[in-house]
Formats: sequence, C-alpha cells, structure tokens
Amino acid sequence: MTSTQAEIDLSYSVSNEFFKLWLDENMHYTSASFFTGKESLEEAQIQKSRVLYEYAEMTPDKLVLDIGCGWGSNLLYHSTRGTKVAHGITLSTAQCDWANQKMNLPVTYAVKLQDFWKYQPDVKYDALQSIEMVDHVVSPEQANQGLAVDLYRNYFKRCWELAKPGAWFGFQAILRDRVPRTKKDLEDLKFTADVIFPGGLNPRLEELIMAIRPYWECVEMRTQRESYGKTTGEWLRRLRENEREIRKQWGDQVYVDYERYLDTCVRAFANHWSSDVQMKLRRCD
Repeated sequence: MTSTQAEIDLSYSVSNEFFKLWLDENMHYTSASFFTGKESLEEAQIQKSRVLYEYAEMTPDKLVLDIGCGWGSNLLYHSTRGTKVAHGITLSTAQCDWANQKMNLPVTYAVKLQDFWKYQPDVKYDALQSIEMVDHVVSPEQANQGLAVDLYRNYFKRCWELAKPGAWFGFQAILRDRVPRTKKDLEDLKFTADVIFPGGLNPRLEELIMAIRPYWECVEMRTQRESYGKTTGEWLRRLRENEREIRKQWGDQVYVDYERYLDTCVRAFANHWSSDVQMKLRRCD
C-alpha cells in the first residue's frame, strides 16, 4: 500500500462524529449512484451498494471481502441482503473502531485493522468488493516515474490471489481525467491531494483497463461522474449547514479545509477533471 497507516489515519480520523455530521446516515464516504437524480443521498448510497452487490454476483452463502471497508457502510448493506459471513479490512483506526462498535453488524462479520498487502486470510473469498480504495495504491511520484500501470496490476494480482476460482469482483474507483487550466484550480486539486488525502492518487480509466489483465476480465462497466458531483454537492451542503458546530468542536481550520476540499470536488466533477467508475470483474482462471 502506498498510503501509510499514518496517512490513512490523517485522512479519516478527524473524528467519527465530524464525518457523521455531513455524510449519509450510514457513513458512506464514496460516490452514491443516482439513477434519476431525484433520490435522497441515503437512497442513492443504497443503490451504489446494490450495484456492487450484483456485480460481485453475491448470494447469502458467499463469503465476501470488502477491501478498504471504511466505517462498514457497505457491509451493513450486506446484512440487509442476508449475507451470512462477510469480512472487511481498513487501515483507519477510527473507522475500524466505529465499524466494530457502532454499526451493529452481525456477529459473523469481521472488520480488521489490516494492511491489504499483508493480509493473509485462512480462506479464499467467493467474492470481492473494493470501493474507491485503489487511490491509495499509487503515489503521484510513482505515477510520474511511469509505474502506475504496473502497481495497479500488482493490486489486481493481489485481489486475484485472495479470490477463489470463479470469483466475481464489484469494483469502484475515483478517476482523474482532464487537467484544469487555471492556477487556482490546480492549487485546489493539489491541496486536496496533499492535505486531505496525502500519499494517494486517483487512477486514469485507461490505466485500470490495462492493469486488470491478465487477472480479471471486465464484463461490465459504468461511469458515474454526475453521481459523484451530486454526492459531493450534498456533502458540501450538509457541511455548510453544520458550520457553527464544526468550528466550535474541531476549529476553524478543519471547517475551512473541508469546505475547500468539497467545493473543489464539486467543480472537479462538473468540469470533467474527475469521474468515477464501477466495474464488474470476473476472475480469470
């Protein structure tokens, strides 16, 4: 993993209660899937989990691993679909604690504070899911050295090793696309990368397409740039609604930084600087 545990904790551990103020009620910190544009954020987040559930060809008896499971939001969705056993791994201490203590997951579910690259489960998985974790795999410096595709391929190889023959993989990633032209826009994107998510980099779609082979076959793919724009727009609205509480509890700088970050995200999706992709991948045996 390129992003260290310290960098992950910096990104996600301001305070669980801080994120609860502006995320949806189940603490999804990834793009929702708006199909009509009229859904609430909560409804669209459930739709996101349903897409990835179906992409993973899930049934209640399948054992699934959620790679980079965050606060356990997607695992909670599995519990509503009757999944009997599910595992999640994260490098965020605060997220792991929240998932285990606050999410009311079934006792047969396990969320572990675990580095993806060092994870050695006792069994292979019937299905995998990973939702916007791959942006922690390659650093900007490594991308500048031309290493991105090889490092993403290592990621997909590691996923292949964790899965049984015949496994399916519901995968979602934030994408970088066009490069903005103004100095302010470039500075805002750099701020988001350096301050909010240090050590990581969003992949380009073509890098992922090249990297999945020879380990996975892309059976289906959908992009959802507008959905992420709506998601971050709603996060920004809720953040601003709670400005007074955030400044009081966590200080002015936290509010200023996160407003700048979310405002940048809204502009990034509106202007095609960023996008989002969901893929249905089948293990190549």
